[in-house]
Amino acid sequence: MTKLHDNCNLSDLGNGSEADVVALDGDQDLRTRLAELGFCASARVRVVRRAPLGCPLEVDVDGTRFSVRAEVAQGVRVRRA
Repeated sequence: MTKLHDNCNLSDLGNGSEADVVALDGDQDLRTRLAELGFCASARVRVVRRAPLGCPLEVDVDGTRFSVRAEVAQGVRVRRA
């Protein structure tokens, strides 16, 4: 398996990178909130851009854009597309 298809955290992706959600880490409330926003298994996510210091990240989840803190993005495990 090549590095391009390894799992990583959403926070590891660069601007314009796309990936599929594999799992959500964190407490139950956070996982529930992320799932409500569309961060669920196999959802396609794209990092639109990062703020100058890397936080927050603007992400597109299946066509809907959100801003998420870097700490939250670290808990979204993805597989690079």
